[in-house]
Amino acid sequence: MAKLSVFFKGKAIQTYVFETGVVHIGRDETNDITIDSLAVAKAHAAVILRDDSNSIRQLNDDFPLVINGSKVKECVLNNNDKISLGKHDILFNSAEASILPASVDNHIHKDIESLNSQIHSQLQNNSANLQIMNGSNIGKILPLKKAMTRLGHSGNGIVAISKRKDGYFISALEESDSILVNNQPIHDALLKLNNNDVIVVDNTSLQFFLDTHP
Repeated sequence: MAKLSVFFKGKAIQTYVFETGVVHIGRDETNDITIDSLAVAKAHAAVILRDDSNSIRQLNDDFPLVINGSKVKECVLNNNDKISLGKHDILFNSAEASILPASVDNHIHKDIESLNSQIHSQLQNNSANLQIMNGSNIGKILPLKKAMTRLGHSGNGIVAISKRKDGYFISALEESDSILVNNQPIHDALLKLNNNDVIVVDNTSLQFFLDTHP
């Protein structure tokens, strides 16, 4: 799990918490972290979160990716690394490292803690589930309770379903032509899931549906 805190001109404006998977950063609203600035590409960077390491890679050669003041194409992310995109900065921390650098003012730290509480509160709302539609486990319900859920197996395609305040989004962590949403391959797209969408991963069909209970 990792925390990415977004700053604009030194002021904390948003914070996000993610589990393992791919976090897309860019200007387009379909990204996991959206930054509304012309200095940011529609698809600017991707943070890859794994159990044993974390990294980031540039997605658009026309828009530089700057880590701790140096331009990079791809690099490993460490605690308190600063990702710079125009006038915006993103501070990276793993779940185990919640202490901010001494250079960050105390009031900014309080802003981030408040935003964290809002994120965790949002993650408790708008629950959704997957229902297995074929195979020996047909009918089984899989609740989507985490901020990010991974499905599939290496070699046959792996997807991540991300839970955001504006809905649930699916993306491929390991691409495969057999990964489908409503019979269409998703390739490298980030798609918002709608009620009753059918996902096929690793030859298993799953129907996505929102929990209508209050």
